[in-house]
Amino acid sequence: MSIPQNLEERGRSAPEAHALYAPGRTPLDYGTLKAHVVRTAASLRRLGIARDDIVAVVLPNGPEMATTFLSVSAAAICAPLNPAYQADEFAFYLSDLPAKALVIASSLDSPARDVAGSGGIPIVELTWDPSDPAGLFSLEGGPAGDVEPDIQAPHQNDIALVLHTSGTTSRPKIVPLTHANLCASARHIGAALELTPADRCLNVMPLFHIHGLVAALLSSLQAGGSAVCTPGFVGASFFDWLAEFRPTWYTAVPTMHRAVLSRAAAHSATISSGVLRFIRSSSAALPRATLEELEKTFGVPVIEAYGMTEAAHQMASNPLPPRLRKPGTVGRAAGPEITVLDADGRTLPARVRGEIAIQGPNVTSGYLRNPKANTAAFTGGWLRTGDEGVLDDDGYLVILGRLKELINRGGEKISPLEVDEALMAHPAVEQALTFSAPDASLGEEVAAVVVVRRDMEVTERKLREFVGLHLAHFKVPRRVIFASSIPLGPTGKPQRTGLAERLGISFDASPRPTFIVEHVAPRSPVEEILASIWATLMRSDSPGVNENFFYAGGDSALATQFVARVRDTLSVDVSLLSFFDNPTVAGLASVVEDALAAECIAVTPDNSIDGSTGS
Repeated sequence: MSIPQNLEERGRSAPEAHALYAPGRTPLDYGTLKAHVVRTAASLRRLGIARDDIVAVVLPNGPEMATTFLSVSAAAICAPLNPAYQADEFAFYLSDLPAKALVIASSLDSPARDVAGSGGIPIVELTWDPSDPAGLFSLEGGPAGDVEPDIQAPHQNDIALVLHTSGTTSRPKIVPLTHANLCASARHIGAALELTPADRCLNVMPLFHIHGLVAALLSSLQAGGSAVCTPGFVGASFFDWLAEFRPTWYTAVPTMHRAVLSRAAAHSATISSGVLRFIRSSSAALPRATLEELEKTFGVPVIEAYGMTEAAHQMASNPLPPRLRKPGTVGRAAGPEITVLDADGRTLPARVRGEIAIQGPNVTSGYLRNPKANTAAFTGGWLRTGDEGVLDDDGYLVILGRLKELINRGGEKISPLEVDEALMAHPAVEQALTFSAPDASLGEEVAAVVVVRRDMEVTERKLREFVGLHLAHFKVPRRVIFASSIPLGPTGKPQRTGLAERLGISFDASPRPTFIVEHVAPRSPVEEILASIWATLMRSDSPGVNENFFYAGGDSALATQFVARVRDTLSVDVSLLSFFDNPTVAGLASVVEDALAAECIAVTPDNSIDGSTGS
């Protein structure tokens, strides 16, 4: 089916059922919504808009954005744009589409107007009366046309929506999604969440993004339920909306969930009297600590899903109870088929990491006017997602991160998501975002931005030591920056790419450890003591002073024992972090000797400590 055919069916079977709600507005029923979409499609035809024309839309979040998407896609191809874009961004997107017309709120003062005017793109003004039911509007202006009104529903293979990819690592690509793609994804989401006409979604996601358009809006309408169209995520209003509209679910990104939790304690009565049956999270990795806190606070299951624009959103989802949910995974395939491929496009078995790939009725057939990108993205009918992951024996998918976001530290591949989780396991950490920073010696180093919980304190040193107790030494962030919030993109996703450059973080050249080094025997009493401790712990011969402890088979647990024995033997406080930064006998000896010198303590040739005071 196409989107308008689905609305036609709902309008015929339950015309008085409410489809859309909005704060301060009268609800819009299915019968009125169906008539409005047909009427608007005819108006667009009279303005000269044809089925294959791309119509850019710049509107604030809310019910009019929802009904504009439904109406424009019924007549042409809808291209919603972020109203927060600046002139240069609008110039790129409007010309790259290219847009036949721009639909914009008459009340909106936006640089899109001047850009469209200078590009000869007709402007269609959209107006509405707040006293009308939510989502009703009228159109004025636009191109003059002689196309006869055509209110027949589009074919399922007609393009309904085009969205640009984020373009964080390359030029943004245009993703065309057909009515069949969008309706399939809406069905998949409805099936995964067991949606019924009794369900109501509180949508706080932007409607210029695939998450809000499909996961919240279309899935609700496809199931015959309803959606609450808010102005977007507003932390101060969230619990008021929860009380007013009594939604059965909401879907959001992790940063929004964190903001909800930060206010939850003051709204316990609203939470306890609510009718939520689940909470959904998608579009970014949900830290396990956040999932557990949400479930404890609201007393309902949290369903983490995995989506992308090219799949019309949903690809995988954890199931609802009593079926098995696996925190730390994004669940099983929930619509398209999912596989994991190696670099040559061969399917990998369970428990072997590789690139996640998908195929199915909700997946785009290819990027618009971009054969080079299509050749790179499609392999044997599979769309490569650009994400690294692994399927377990039960078919549950673990996301290891974007391939382009993996940190390559001297050949060691590090998932930033894994470091995020380790940082957030610290009780003082509210949010964490790990990213790569350029290093003159290793190529890339690990860095992180951290938001500390209110009324709590932690130092960079303590956090690095904490991570070192849970992860291998090379995954410990070399730099931790404290901030009031995590850097986010326009859709609420954390922005790792380019973050080091924006923050001005880079590391100078330093001696790079290697696996194979020339054996150099201990040259001082301190080096002899450290080499002896090393040999005892590792059950090996005495190491060379430049041999790397971790490359020799040591791990964080052995490193912890190492520094404890150094403290006991030499009576000097050496931190685990110092060992991570100096994992050789020579490097650690330098740290120890500096500490001993500061306390005027010497180590004699017979490896005993001389505590006499020096000059």
